[in-house]
Amino acid sequence: MAENILTSPAYRSKFRVALAGNPNCGKTCIFNSLTGARQHVGNYPGVTVESKSGSFTLNDMEIELIDLPGVYSLSSSSPEEAVVFRELTKAGIDLVINVIDSTIPQRSLYLTTQLAELHIPMMLAFNMSDDARKKGLQFDIKKLETYFGSPIVQTVGNTVSGVKVLKDKLAEELKHLDDHGVPMLSYGADFDEAINAVASRIDELDVARFRHIPARFFAIKLLEKDTCVMQIDEFKPAWSEVDEQILHLREKHAIEADTFMADRRYAMLAGACRDAISSTQEKRREISDRIDLVMTNKFLGFPLFLAIMYVTFWFTFTCADPLMGYIEEFFGWLGESVGSVWGEETLPFIRSMVIDGIISGVGGVIVFLPNILFLFFAIAILEESGYMSRAAFVMDGVMRRFGLQGKSFVPLVLGFGCTVPAIMATRTIESERDRKITILVLPLMSCGARLPIYALIIPAFFAAKYQAFTMWLIYLIGVLIALIGARLMKSTLFKGDGEVYLMELPPYRMPTFKSLMFHMWDRGRMYLQKAGTIILGTSILLFICNTYPEKQNFSRDYDTMIETAGEDAEAVTALENEKQAEVMEYTISGRVGKTLEPLFKPIGFDWKITTATIGALAAKEVFVAQMGILYSEGEADEESDGLRAKLRQNYSPLQAFCIMLFCLLSIPCLATLAIIRRELNSWKMAFVEAGGLFALAYIVTFVVYQLGTLLNIGTRMLG
Repeated sequence: MAENILTSPAYRSKFRVALAGNPNCGKTCIFNSLTGARQHVGNYPGVTVESKSGSFTLNDMEIELIDLPGVYSLSSSSPEEAVVFRELTKAGIDLVINVIDSTIPQRSLYLTTQLAELHIPMMLAFNMSDDARKKGLQFDIKKLETYFGSPIVQTVGNTVSGVKVLKDKLAEELKHLDDHGVPMLSYGADFDEAINAVASRIDELDVARFRHIPARFFAIKLLEKDTCVMQIDEFKPAWSEVDEQILHLREKHAIEADTFMADRRYAMLAGACRDAISSTQEKRREISDRIDLVMTNKFLGFPLFLAIMYVTFWFTFTCADPLMGYIEEFFGWLGESVGSVWGEETLPFIRSMVIDGIISGVGGVIVFLPNILFLFFAIAILEESGYMSRAAFVMDGVMRRFGLQGKSFVPLVLGFGCTVPAIMATRTIESERDRKITILVLPLMSCGARLPIYALIIPAFFAAKYQAFTMWLIYLIGVLIALIGARLMKSTLFKGDGEVYLMELPPYRMPTFKSLMFHMWDRGRMYLQKAGTIILGTSILLFICNTYPEKQNFSRDYDTMIETAGEDAEAVTALENEKQAEVMEYTISGRVGKTLEPLFKPIGFDWKITTATIGALAAKEVFVAQMGILYSEGEADEESDGLRAKLRQNYSPLQAFCIMLFCLLSIPCLATLAIIRRELNSWKMAFVEAGGLFALAYIVTFVVYQLGTLLNIGTRMLG
């Protein structure tokens, strides 16, 4: 008796609650508001591809909250639905909060009818209730609670007050879980009889791991030939009964069981919504629809998309430039300050490594943090306003010409941020063929790690009025080559017919400042973490490779020649640079670079760029760190304005463009190759991808550099 009292919900202090709902219903906003977790929020399907968990305390109760992927049903027809099915059929879920988009209740509630069949206590959160009121929708909550047998609360997920009502209701319901009643939907006498026959057979099997789920739920799924349930070996003995009942229903009603049951669910929803939901306004075209007449227009949509991306890059450069100057001055001051208080005689190697390796290398990467922050601030606005799903809709027709479906657009856009989560987001693509193609072309999208390379080179070699255009052009080149590659693969390696793709267009919404800050800071934090770990370690390694072995014997007596030159500053600078060149060429980096220089010379690379390109395999930002280390020593030009000035002195605009082009198209970072191997379950594909991208980058860069040299385009040094 005492044990029963202690396990009663009224006396428990720990609970597991699952959040379930359609894509774009605001589920992740509620998750963030409840747990404080900084999880990325986007107004298009495919952002959440794995379940995530967070925890919070509510009235002395510890609650683990599981954020499930957004799905439209439990039919296991997509990777997201399979994840949700697995999570909800595990033991230990105390309550399901089903988040409903109040602006489209009838469509959102279809999932609710299936969740009810699990017989897990459930709450319904009618989210975006403010938007529903603007549409003139009114809800009879008491009637709806009767229909679905679950308590209902109206919420606004992106405001504190809008979630408070949910927390209050949740605290109340967790104490009365045993009192929850979830009504069974009747499918009619014949179908209910068939369901009961299969359920009886399942009860006889007594599968231990599913005792907490009613046999009726699995019986319905077996009659629907649901993929996930059909893969459960313990239910195989019931297949003969299932086939017999399906045949009986087909002969009697001339309809498949899954089609009939779906029709019954929709009929129930239509009746419930007609009875309990009313509209105070006549139907009229909403603001979102009027905006979409322009934004998704078949003639204007694509040019507007390109224009919006151009403005995004213009915004990034314009806002970031002043802040970059301050950060650059800070690291310059930091290096000088450390050098002034740390005498040259005290631990000279460590001193040089700190000043010329760590400060020059890591500082040279952190200086581009403003670019990262402002770019992702702009992308967050596009995502959370609802425009990104319009961009996917606009691009669907274009992408089909290249053999992909519009659903591939979402991971490709995420690739502008980081290729690793973008590849994971391809799990939302049902077609295995299209998914593989999307994964293989994703590294061609300009990820955020390449942005510091562009932000270093573009201002150094291109006039301010052309900087946004050059950035836009680099991104566009990556997209075009990715689409061409997809078309070739679809015509050769992955032949097959295209699939129908339906894109949901959520209403336009005003992004909240808080969510924009979260999104921007998350990207910035990831960038700083990489700068403080991978790039820091690589910078130290590269400094050692750039320092040892030390050259003792030179081809000329530079010290005597410099002393003889006296006050001839120009001659002294030239001699010091010649000496430093011999020093660097003698090091490990110099020897590797010199060995590979003949291979890279036809694309405009010298040994310094070559070694930086190799270092970038660890992380693309390392390219900037290596160039900073290589050019931090041996310069006597007091008028130098930093690394950009040194690059202008040594390279032409044509070479600069080829550097960006090669970094765009070549082998991605090792983390990307690792995730490709994991998602495709093949080391062979990962190595083929690396080799293919290197060959592509080399050929394209070779053609551009040789043509530019032949036509004398951008070959003049600017320094």
